[in-house]
Amino acid sequence: MLRVLTLSTLFPDAVRPGFGVFVGHQTKHLAKRPDVDLTVIAPLGLPPAPLDRFGRYAPLRHLPLLERWEGIAIHRPRFPLWPIVGARLTPGFMARAIMPLVKQLHQEKPFDVIDAEFFWPDGPVALRLSQTLGIPFSIKARGADIHYWGKRHDTGPQVLQAGMKADGLLAVSAALRDDMAALGLERDKIRVHYTGVDLATFQPVDRDLAKKALGINGPLIITVGALIPRKRQSLVIQALAQLPDARLALIGKGPDADRLQRQAAANGVAERVQLTGAIGQNEIARWLSAADVMCLPSASEGLANAWVEALACGTPIVVTDVGGAREILGDSHAGRLVAPEADAIASALRLMIDTPPDRASARALAAPFTWERNSEVLYQHLADLVNRAG
Repeated sequence: MLRVLTLSTLFPDAVRPGFGVFVGHQTKHLAKRPDVDLTVIAPLGLPPAPLDRFGRYAPLRHLPLLERWEGIAIHRPRFPLWPIVGARLTPGFMARAIMPLVKQLHQEKPFDVIDAEFFWPDGPVALRLSQTLGIPFSIKARGADIHYWGKRHDTGPQVLQAGMKADGLLAVSAALRDDMAALGLERDKIRVHYTGVDLATFQPVDRDLAKKALGINGPLIITVGALIPRKRQSLVIQALAQLPDARLALIGKGPDADRLQRQAAANGVAERVQLTGAIGQNEIARWLSAADVMCLPSASEGLANAWVEALACGTPIVVTDVGGAREILGDSHAGRLVAPEADAIASALRLMIDTPPDRASARALAAPFTWERNSEVLYQHLADLVNRAG
């Protein structure tokens, strides 16, 4: 029996069911294995009172400290969070807050390995836990943790230190592994660990019927992702002005929502742009199946789940050449890699709408990305670390 402590500040909860949903899926499938005993610690960072009673933090205060989720024990200890000014202090605060709980759980039933699901702040905290408990630890890189947190002057040194001292590392794409190596991490220690997709939820359905159910007529373009500058949905809005017959749905929520609405009005396309907000996986699948193309011109990615989910629905993608995009698409005509420019995006979208690729060929690109395969690779990785530790 492999006893795994999964440490993740990205994990779904009742307030944010879509937050870190990919971590939730991965964890659930690993925990299904009969040879794994898994516990999740998903710490919640809250600012000091009375700030924790306002805005997005207020509902988080009422989440249970311990609950069962998909049959897994989820612990949600709180730690003090100092937004903006205290990023470099976050791992220390978090480690001190959760250490008593970790020690207690380890004493009751010793863990074999720590699986940290994001490099910041999970990685540096996992290093501290590993040193205290005397067990190996792994850190998974997903994209922004390397491209953003790994390059900041205040957090980068801790990211690098944790990665250098980790017993094993994971990357969601070979391209991200290259970026980690460029940061100074040991390439031979990094294993590529592709995401998974629920092929039963994300599957092709009749596009016309799906559009009708959503009240959509004509070509439909969608983006799926947080409404943040890095995702560059603004470029899709600019491109939409060159596609007068098309509509655009922005799926996700984030601080850019108001700005994107204002931009749509300024570009004269507001009546053809819909912001859905955060929606569940089944609803995302409905929109993807209805869409003629999914477009996400991100500035950086590791390997976006939205790419794989769209392809699983038989929907072509237009994306920038970042992260593992080339690893997924290869030479397939089920997608296009474009420059981050409105004209290039508009041309690629027009091509996908006017000459749609075969939906089965798009679906085939997603077929290898199963959660079962994801779980098997993760299990072997963690078991290898424990075996090497002796």
